[in-house]
Amino acid sequence: MFIFNVTTHVEHSAETQWLEWMNNVHLPDMIKTGKFNKAILFKVITDQNEDQGGTSYAAQYHCNDKSKYEAYLKEDAPLLRKEALEKFGTSILSFRTELEQIIAL
Repeated sequence: MFIFNVTTHVEHSAETQWLEWMNNVHLPDMIKTGKFNKAILFKVITDQNEDQGGTSYAAQYHCNDKSKYEAYLKEDAPLLRKEALEKFGTSILSFRTELEQIIAL
């Protein structure tokens, strides 16, 4: 299994709108590409006494193999990333990682 992980820091002022957009628009759009078979959103748990001006979330998109992910990068990623930037601009900051499942018990 291959997982595309996107960790996003969301400013407090955009958090409610971003979460609604992720649930109702972006996560479903990622599944509609046909490249991913599962999408999960996690809240990153941090020391609550240390306010970073927002909250971080990790979205994981699961696919059967890396070739599906590579097809997503070529065919879908530019438009979907553009939509997020146009909607939220600098109130979000994302970084992406690729994960390959090695062992599952």
